[in-house]
Amino acid sequence: MSHPVRLTAAITHEGDWYVARCLEVEVASQGSSLDEAIDNLREALELYFDDIPMQDLPVTPILAPVTIEMPHP
Repeated sequence: MSHPVRLTAAITHEGDWYVARCLEVEVASQGSSLDEAIDNLREALELYFDDIPMQDLPVTPILAPVTIEMPHP
């Protein structure tokens, strides 16, 4: 029996692709649109957890912005 599990995705736009990475586990995917990248990540995560049963739910990370000072080029 299945049940929904909420995970966190970080998505970046890299060249022609949107790259979606799960922050709780080391799974990533890509797509030509934001929606496609998320759908592909969802599929990759479902396949990942087919092979590795989820004993304990992954801990949701705390998301916080970080500002740093960069030297001028």
